[in-house]
Amino acid sequence: MASEVENNPVTEEEHCSISSERKSHHSDKMKQNLASRLNRIEGQVRGIKGLIEKDTYCDDVITQISATQAALNSVAKILLEGHLKECVVDRIKEGDMEVLDEVLVTIQKLMKK
Repeated sequence: MASEVENNPVTEEEHCSISSERKSHHSDKMKQNLASRLNRIEGQVRGIKGLIEKDTYCDDVITQISATQAALNSVAKILLEGHLKECVVDRIKEGDMEVLDEVLVTIQKLMKK
């Protein structure tokens, strides 16, 4: 899935700028991309539920779960890339070094999965 991130680099205008409320401000293009990916993931989850309800062979269900997890990881990678390139860099430039601890905690959370 790393190739998806590499093939869809996040540009400054597509990601976020920091406001006093610490919100991300994604471009419409980025929101559409993420929403489309999440809609597909939502469909995958509904499909997994259907497989379980139909008593589908466990290995086949697990394979679909793995694909869904990979898709979610891809969304997380896209968001993390943009966050690092824009939000974190901006906060460091402003002298806010606490953002590094925040990023480390976020990465630890992602690595637990």
